[in-house]
Amino acid sequence: MKQRLILVGAAGWLLLAALWLALMLAWPAQAQTGTQPSAKRQFDHTTTGYPLTGAHANERCESCHVNGVFKGTPKDCASCHTAGARLARNNTVMPQQHVPTAAACDSCHDTRRFAGARFSHAGIAPSTCQSCHNGNTASGKPRDHLPTTASCDTCHNTSTWNGARPDHSGFTVATQCASCHNGSTASGKPTTHMPVGATNCIACHGVNNWKPSSWNHSQVVVTAQCASCHNGSYPPADAKPANHIPYTQVPGAGSANCDSCHKSGFSSWNPGLLHANFSVSSNCASCHNGSFLGARGKPADSLHANVTACEGCHTTRSWSGAQVDHSTFNQATNCASCHNGSTAPGKPATHMPVGATNCYACHGVTAWKPTKWNHTQVVVTAQCASCHTGGYPPADGKPSNHIPYTQVPGGGSANCDTCHKSGYSTWVPGALHANLTVTSNCASCHNGSYLAARGKPADATHANATTCENCHNTRSWNGAQVDHSSFNQTTNCASCHNGSDAPGKPATHIPVGLTNCYACHGVTAWKPTKWNHTQVVVTAKCSSCHTGGYPPADGKPANHIPYALVPPSASANCDSCHKAGYASWNPGRFHPYYNVSTWCSTCHTGSYLAARGKPATPIHNGVTACEQCHNTTSWTNANVDHSGFNQSTDCTRCHNGSSAPGKPATHIPVGSTNCYACHGVNAWKPTKWNHTQVTVTGQCASCHTGGYPPADGKPGNHVPYALVTATAAANCDGCHKSGYTSWNPGKVHPYYSISTQCATCHSGAFLGALGKPADAIHTGVTTCESCHKSTSSWTNVQYQHAPNNQVGSGTCDTCHNGKTADGKPANHIPVQSPAVKCDGCHRSQASWATAVTTNHSLLAGQTCKSCHVSTYASQGLQVKPSNHIPEAQLLNGSALDCNSCHTTTTSWSSMRMNHNGSLGGGAGWCKSCHASGTNYLGDMERKSLTHEARGRTPLDCSESGCHRPLGTKGKTYVEWD
Repeated sequence: MKQRLILVGAAGWLLLAALWLALMLAWPAQAQTGTQPSAKRQFDHTTTGYPLTGAHANERCESCHVNGVFKGTPKDCASCHTAGARLARNNTVMPQQHVPTAAACDSCHDTRRFAGARFSHAGIAPSTCQSCHNGNTASGKPRDHLPTTASCDTCHNTSTWNGARPDHSGFTVATQCASCHNGSTASGKPTTHMPVGATNCIACHGVNNWKPSSWNHSQVVVTAQCASCHNGSYPPADAKPANHIPYTQVPGAGSANCDSCHKSGFSSWNPGLLHANFSVSSNCASCHNGSFLGARGKPADSLHANVTACEGCHTTRSWSGAQVDHSTFNQATNCASCHNGSTAPGKPATHMPVGATNCYACHGVTAWKPTKWNHTQVVVTAQCASCHTGGYPPADGKPSNHIPYTQVPGGGSANCDTCHKSGYSTWVPGALHANLTVTSNCASCHNGSYLAARGKPADATHANATTCENCHNTRSWNGAQVDHSSFNQTTNCASCHNGSDAPGKPATHIPVGLTNCYACHGVTAWKPTKWNHTQVVVTAKCSSCHTGGYPPADGKPANHIPYALVPPSASANCDSCHKAGYASWNPGRFHPYYNVSTWCSTCHTGSYLAARGKPATPIHNGVTACEQCHNTTSWTNANVDHSGFNQSTDCTRCHNGSSAPGKPATHIPVGSTNCYACHGVNAWKPTKWNHTQVTVTGQCASCHTGGYPPADGKPGNHVPYALVTATAAANCDGCHKSGYTSWNPGKVHPYYSISTQCATCHSGAFLGALGKPADAIHTGVTTCESCHKSTSSWTNVQYQHAPNNQVGSGTCDTCHNGKTADGKPANHIPVQSPAVKCDGCHRSQASWATAVTTNHSLLAGQTCKSCHVSTYASQGLQVKPSNHIPEAQLLNGSALDCNSCHTTTTSWSSMRMNHNGSLGGGAGWCKSCHASGTNYLGDMERKSLTHEARGRTPLDCSESGCHRPLGTKGKTYVEWD
């Protein structure tokens, strides 16, 4: 009975549980169709302090209030949008590739959607951009980005990727400039750039600008290569002029290059010397006809009439000396036998006396001048006067004011080189006292009449003095009798410097009273002085000196303001207004120091320095009292107090271009808007213009035409949006929506749906519109939208391969080289033969991972182990499992490749064990795999070494008395027994 009651009780509880479950399942349906929506509409959720906005407004109550629990429902984003959170359930949660941040979700996101987050980069540590901008978490470097390992913020800012400024300052000659400056990634060499081969850009160009360059002909091999650049095609490298000599018509010079003749360096073509570098013995008249640059033609005289062959008489060394070859003449040649004045020109009457010295000693064999005369050809010591008499120019003689050295004791027998010892190139310096001892008769020379011999001055000190040596010595005139070195402030300078015994103060010296000379002058010279206005009292005394009578103390200019006529300043001194110090009169300020309320027109007539006069305008006609309108603070605000003016003031009533300045022709068109709306009452500029004073929406082009500066117009390289159907009628603010402070960023695609005509703007010629790169993929392509299917990113590409680039063509690596398009990743299996192409294995152009089958026939020359290792496991290759038999235990097993056992590339299980001739017992080991307890792959039989032992433990399965090959049991590698 008791057991029965228990069973009934259990059945009852089951029945109650089923009933409760049915009620619970029915309740949500009832709430959804009836009660809950009504209650939700009636309940004002803002009373909770958490208004439902965006996507939250459409959520069911129980999405947040789980199990009907209202109290404690979280209000922060993370409690519902973090993976694993109690309330996350089916909500969108922060993905693993989310930007790493500790900030709250609503710092960037709103409740409408997670997309379109506005991330603030403030506080982001420098050089950490790539932690997010890696192509996964956020946009990373595009394929055509400059090759660099620098952090993004080295060149980019947080406003836009565009306008990057790479830092070139660290670039050196080792920098491969062309890796970027290739005409695609960055600007490359123009077509008119001279050919420099593989020479790096930085060899000539700086890191800040292309120009000026440092080209100096050392950067490339230029010897015999001049014409490669100097052909007129590569300015500024100039080419051969039209009147250049026709050297190609001259035997021996036909293959000459520019530097065959032009050898004076790279700064000038001159001089260009043909004959110095080529042996020419005929065809002279090809060049020497008077028509070509630098090639002298024959003179128009009877001697040369009908002569056509220059070489008949002349040589290439000189036109002179025709017919006679002097090249072999030397010291032994008797020049005078011809050069005797009859047969050939001889020595002129003014030739210096050289005795029997041969002409050749001084003259060359090509011309008389320049000569080789260097005073070694004849004996010249103590013989100077033989030539230097004035009768043999250019050997000059003694000038008439030469010192009379013969009248000085000890100098009577002197010759020129007694005093003139500085060589033969100049007489200066001639030093008498350094070479002759003179103690008397100084006045013989020092009387003021002779060259370089100073005479006595005409002053009282030297009056009646006839003997220089009484005061002076031969070392210096200075220091005569009086040593001023010990003089100081207490010295009475005027006791000598009184204008009689020694120079005194001139009449134009500033009045200094009893102030000692030493206060301003030094003991070695009068000038420069030490005068600094501290030596005498100068306060209110300026005009004592500054009268114009004591230069360099200048006086008042003629157009100085007549301050003495103005009562408050009648007794003013210079420093009443000029207070900027002693270095300059400017600025001199009158009104800050004198209160003047009348008499303005005494100075302000336009005739006086810095005192502005009234302008010749109708407003000022008949006005004689400035102070009626102006004050001493400023000329502006005259008569009219603008301080009370406001928006209702009709500014143009005065500012009409006649009574007062009106709007200039370049003023922006503002209709009837009052001046006050933009301009202040103190000055026209700066204005208050902020685009709110007139209607500007859809009206930008009314002002921004370039005709109303500073409202700039559309630049010449602006995208030609008017040619695109979707944007033909667009105004500036159709794209430029970032406010009025900057045009950037201007965005077309977020505001206009454009699916065609891409190349109209994206040609590379227009601002902000990326053009197609100069690579193989884009050659001949004119329609961007054929491949680029999104206007938000270039990387959303569905590339259409050309018919001649389909699978099987073997042309993949033309583009897929890692630069033009994706190439092999670093963890791609090693393909050792260059003949193996991508489409040998990748048989679909939809994706690298689609229809991929390793074509082992193409890799026949490679070992299995070169690919089937853990390095390439991520590429889907199976590697040797950890329980693979240890092939190293076989005889020479380390050298075995996978295909020693695995005989097919379609399945690893299709294999036949290759023992590689292992014998066991050390020549390979059987027990490494066949001993009981081993757990390697395969169905090999496993037993202990002692399974048939008779008193000892064998060394290995194969040995004498046991299994083959060393024993006698079974068949080698086939059967044990």
